[in-house]
Amino acid sequence: MSDTPDRTGAAKRAILAGLRWSSLRLRLVVVFGLVALTAAVSASGIAYWLNREAVLTRTQNAALGDFRREMQSRAASLPARPTETELRTTAEQMAGGNAGYSVLLFGERDAGKPIVGASDPDRFTLDDVPQALQDAVNDKQHLFWVRTQSDGTPYLVSGTRITGGGPTGYMFKSLDQERADLNSLAWSLGIATALALVGSALLAHAAATTVLRPVRRLGEAARQLGEGKLDTRLHVSGTDELAELSRTFNSAAQSLEKKVADMSAREESSRRFVADMSHELRTPLTALTAVTEVLEDEQDSLDPMIAPAVALVVSETRRLNDLVENLMEVTRFDAGTARLVLDDVDVADQVTACIDARAWLDAVQLDAERGIMARLDPRRLDVILANLIGNALKHGGSPVRVSVHTEDGELVIAVRDHGPGIPEDVLPHVFDRFYKASASRPRSEGSGLGLSIAMENALIHGGRISAANTTDGEGGAVFTLRLPQDASGLATEGQATRAETGDTR
Repeated sequence: MSDTPDRTGAAKRAILAGLRWSSLRLRLVVVFGLVALTAAVSASGIAYWLNREAVLTRTQNAALGDFRREMQSRAASLPARPTETELRTTAEQMAGGNAGYSVLLFGERDAGKPIVGASDPDRFTLDDVPQALQDAVNDKQHLFWVRTQSDGTPYLVSGTRITGGGPTGYMFKSLDQERADLNSLAWSLGIATALALVGSALLAHAAATTVLRPVRRLGEAARQLGEGKLDTRLHVSGTDELAELSRTFNSAAQSLEKKVADMSAREESSRRFVADMSHELRTPLTALTAVTEVLEDEQDSLDPMIAPAVALVVSETRRLNDLVENLMEVTRFDAGTARLVLDDVDVADQVTACIDARAWLDAVQLDAERGIMARLDPRRLDVILANLIGNALKHGGSPVRVSVHTEDGELVIAVRDHGPGIPEDVLPHVFDRFYKASASRPRSEGSGLGLSIAMENALIHGGRISAANTTDGEGGAVFTLRLPQDASGLATEGQATRAETGDTR
């Protein structure tokens, strides 16, 4: 089967991940882009403004200089009272050739009778001259100019008078060609800005890839380290901050590996010590048990002063024997050697057999229908039930009620008592080894391992046990055991569940 869809999906997920604002790559690209855009726009704006002024100033100076010379050479040679034909001919001569502008000349035929001569009367008339420029020219005999627009076209308008009473001249030059050149320049600068933005984005992407590649490797190494691969190390090259960070990671990983190895060695040593101690204690305990059984049989015929001591020895010997058996069971769980021996059982019969074997029939109420079948380890289920029911009888209050039902493919067994309940600060620790709530249980015949062993047996089935106080107002605590109805193949899964819950008992 082709894996192309999987690769496509992975690529899409990678792209979407890269587009998230939380992505460092995206933020680097955006920051680079904004910086480049700001720099490019600023540079383009300055370049446009400088070129605009240079172009307009050059064109303006050339036109004004030529107009001044024409006024001084041609208009100044006109008679004091020129005719309209003379004004028009002179204006046409001034505007002819490569001047590129229109000319308007004003003179007086008689006092108070102005005449006008225009090089192009259809294009340039006195109405095209701003009134402010006319006033300035009439007041002083200097060359004045202004930039204006007519029908959307920019123009340079200039005016001056001939010294000594000669004609007044106005020049009208179109700046449309300069505007077209400046528009082309603006487009060029805009394209350059866009290219700079794209280039900065590519540069930012390359820089981000260079920076993020070691960060990604560091993240992958940290993930592997978190998964328990303590021999994970990073290849370090260079002397920059990322290289120093990689060296720090390698140093931390090496230290962690050493500490875990030391802890594992100490734990293994402790486990072997407990197992060896428990095994060595079994031989003297067997002899002690035999002696205590004889003493117990003869207890009625013993001196009344000795009988209490004998009873104490018998009970403590049994308690010590239970503790040794529990310790051996715990070491098997810790060593990972505990295995399930599965069989098909009727759960109601199994619970009844557990209660009957311990003579609890009068103290326990059973609510279980026959015919609820499960494939479990009968011996381990008996251990779980014995610990839960025994704990309820010792520390709870009668009556103890055991109910059995199924729920979503799980076997659910609830053991409830009617005692004072479990203090809230004790609830998180009820399955801890050797834990006892000293305020409520100052003296107990148990080993402190019963509930812990019950939890281990539940976990190896792929199940779990929870403890809580009842909320119906009647008081008491309830322990709920949940097991799969078919535990086939779940031994390994039970160990995995144990690891996932962080249970290192």
